Amino acid sequence: MINVLNVSLRYGSRKLFEDVNIKFTPGNCYGVIGANGAVKSTFLKILAGEVEPNTGEVVIAPNTRMSVLKQDHYQYDDFEVLETVIMGNKRLYDIMKEKDALYAKPDFTDEDGIKASELEGEFAELNGWEAESEASSLLQGLGIGTDMHYKKIAELTGAEKVKVLLAQALFGNPGILILDEPTNHLDIKSIKWLQSFLGDFEGTVIVVSHDRHFLNEVCTHMADVDFGKIKLYVGNYDFWYESSQLAAQMAKDQNKKKEEKIKELASSIIEHGIIQPLVLRKIDEKRYEIVAGERRWRAARAAGLERVPSIIRDFTDEENMIIAIIENMQREDLNSIEEAEGLRQMIETYGFTQEEVSKSVSKSRPYITNALRLLKLPEKIQEKLANGQISPGHGRALLAAKDKAYQEKLCDRIINEGLSVRKTEELANHFKSNKAVKTKQAKDVNILQVERDLKEIYGTKISIVNKGKKGLLKIEYYGEDELNRLIDLLKMAK
Repeated sequence: MINVLNVSLRYGSRKLFEDVNIKFTPGNCYGVIGANGAVKSTFLKILAGEVEPNTGEVVIAPNTRMSVLKQDHYQYDDFEVLETVIMGNKRLYDIMKEKDALYAKPDFTDEDGIKASELEGEFAELNGWEAESEASSLLQGLGIGTDMHYKKIAELTGAEKVKVLLAQALFGNPGILILDEPTNHLDIKSIKWLQSFLGDFEGTVIVVSHDRHFLNEVCTHMADVDFGKIKLYVGNYDFWYESSQLAAQMAKDQNKKKEEKIKELASSIIEHGIIQPLVLRKIDEKRYEIVAGERRWRAARAAGLERVPSIIRDFTDEENMIIAIIENMQREDLNSIEEAEGLRQMIETYGFTQEEVSKSVSKSRPYITNALRLLKLPEKIQEKLANGQISPGHGRALLAAKDKAYQEKLCDRIINEGLSVRKTEELANHFKSNKAVKTKQAKDVNILQVERDLKEIYGTKISIVNKGKKGLLKIEYYGEDELNRLIDLLKMAK
């Protein structure tokens, strides 16, 4: 797994990435796409540690080896083909060279023997005895025959060098593969072989490619780089393209609706004038900032008015922000996620209680609580709520399931099958009850026996909660005297 946390990168005034947060998980292939090829390649270099971001970090799971497709076709000209491939696993290659140097010593000492034994053990752990066979198999899969395996890289054509470097990246079963344009100069047979290899690969693959057919064949996710942000889509290139076109059309329709609302308001202003004045804050002697009433101002301009009734108030920056949030929440086209974010901002940023929020926006406390609960849903479901694919009622029903993966699957069923809120509630609650039963039955018989033994020793109920490599040991007591008794027993055990 590779985790990108709050990564930003700027070159002078040019922003390449800003606050990028994304997780790449094993068993998936991620295609990085976007209009600017240099930006995509730079992102791969950040992942590979070749470029340092201005802020943030890239975290790789412990004991995970990353392999990167090299772009310098002349770097290995002095080495043989097979040897170059094995260099893909640097630690294995270094052990091989160190072993050869030790065994070639004319005065081989006991210390050398111990060192050689240690190296042999690590060599075996890294599957070193199969290294040449694996390297040869990769080369042949990419069309580099055995007659070329002991040639110098300098003797190869440009296309053949690309294949060797690709075999080097794939060698040694890395945990993470970073591939920048891996199909360049490959023939169709080699591309198909690579597609098959990546289909069976169990680690994490992150790839940049202009070959759309290749991305369709290998990718499980698409990472879209746009305006300094990276947005993740589930599915291959065609699925991403259809989804992005749909999102663009929905945004266009939304903007059209907003403009129509402005025109309606402008017509009302022409006929009746501005009933509610704008609220302004003075910035300096010549400029004012609109605190509340931006839509009325835009409609007044559309109606041809040069002057609008306004009230000037002396607000602090904090008061100004709070009023702007409340004003924004009065919009007719406000979606449920925008509303929830506004409510959360009032509570978390400005310290409002739910009671104060309730009075400020003229909504009941249960309404506020239910609105905020929607922010506990996975981001993908929040997006579907925001664009109206599911209702807030559906969103609240999904919360009952708890499991995020199931919530997302059930959300897709709501959209595809037109499930009602009631049916969604039934399915979510059914999943929750089934999971509870399974969890209760899942405790190992050996753990149950240990719990019974501990209960007999300490004279009280003791539970073991296993959470993989760690867990909890819960000792129950029913009064201060019993607590003191248990403490004494535990001290004696020490």
